[in-house]
Amino acid sequence: MTEIDIGIATDDRLAIADGLKRLLADSYTLYLQTHNFHWNVTGPQFRELHLMFEEHYTELAEAVDDIAERIRTLGVVAPGTYKAFAALSEIQEVEGVPEADVMVDILTRSHEQVVKTARQVLQVAQKGADESTAALVSDRMRIHEKTAWMLRAIRQ
Repeated sequence: MTEIDIGIATDDRLAIADGLKRLLADSYTLYLQTHNFHWNVTGPQFRELHLMFEEHYTELAEAVDDIAERIRTLGVVAPGTYKAFAALSEIQEVEGVPEADVMVDILTRSHEQVVKTARQVLQVAQKGADESTAALVSDRMRIHEKTAWMLRAIRQ
């Protein structure tokens, strides 16, 4: 591959890609968590949660692709295995099938974790003058903040 010259210093580019790898891992883990809950939710709020979780995992499926492609644009290989995601993610897998209200709580915390990871990546992107990554990460933060708010509203 030819050398990358997009106006971002090599050290900054690599640091940004490392942060994006963590964001990708958190996002993919959240995708799996949400899809699992979509399949297995039961109870009085079944229909509402089943449909909401489907909206969320569908949006996340596009998001992980955007994040992985940004990593590749920066000239770094994107992680793509469960093992890699487990090592990079701050979101832990859930054992068993929790009750619907616990699912909502778990997903709320997971979306909040993605926001925290995104904030860290945003700082690195801004330091490296990488507006493309900053825009992507800022958009992701806004989506996850809103989703966490909506999930919290269900439990009030």
